[in-house]
Amino acid sequence: MNTTADGKKTALITGASSGIGADLARLFAADGIGLILVARNRDRLDTLAGQLRSRHGIDAMTITADLSEPEAPASVHAAVAAAGIAVDYLVNNAGVGVQGGFRDTGLEDELAMMRLNTAAVVHLTKLFLPGMLMRRSGRILNVASLAALQPGGPGAAVYYASKAFVLSFSGGLGAELRGSGVGVTALCPGPIETRFQEAGEFARTLLYRSFMTGRPESVAKAGYRAMQRGRMVCVPGPFAKLLAFGGQMAPRRITLAINAMLLRPRG
Repeated sequence: MNTTADGKKTALITGASSGIGADLARLFAADGIGLILVARNRDRLDTLAGQLRSRHGIDAMTITADLSEPEAPASVHAAVAAAGIAVDYLVNNAGVGVQGGFRDTGLEDELAMMRLNTAAVVHLTKLFLPGMLMRRSGRILNVASLAALQPGGPGAAVYYASKAFVLSFSGGLGAELRGSGVGVTALCPGPIETRFQEAGEFARTLLYRSFMTGRPESVAKAGYRAMQRGRMVCVPGPFAKLLAFGGQMAPRRITLAINAMLLRPRG
């Protein structure tokens, strides 16, 4: 991949304060790539940025933003433009889940999740892609989920649909951009130990209690390698690949019944 004019590269990572996002930041920094870290928690962002500056001697900028707010992606882009930074890697990692039957979940919770999981991904990509295309150099990593490879999630219907959108969007955009110098990769991890399952109440489900498929650092490494190699889809780990294969190949009604059982809260 080509460098920018001053020889330095920069990665913008959303949801960078913990979990996969923080581990991806560590991987970029270890390769000497500057960082723009975006999340809601300023303290965790500033702590991580300070650690990575000290350890790797890279530039690290932090932006506090709630990307479920419609105007937030434009504000992030404006802050980056004002700093005069060209983004070579865009990592759309921020996401949230809402667990529960659709008739019972709150409308605003579902809409906020859709804005974060889907609209913010499209908005940020729309804003930062033109610069990559102009330089004929760039990588976009969109963090989807193993849920994207399932026919649906009874008990988390909107969440599963939002991640299917991310996978579909990544594939279509990646095909459009062939030959442009810009690659798009969708990372589809299975259940792993992050703040996600607690925030979305997934920790009480059988899926998260019994079928963990890896740790954030191993998922981040797999996604980072896949992005650098120009792969379109990355499903990290053999067990996650098995679950993905089952979701794609088994009859839909059987997979939906299994998913309903796995997503039912326990205890």
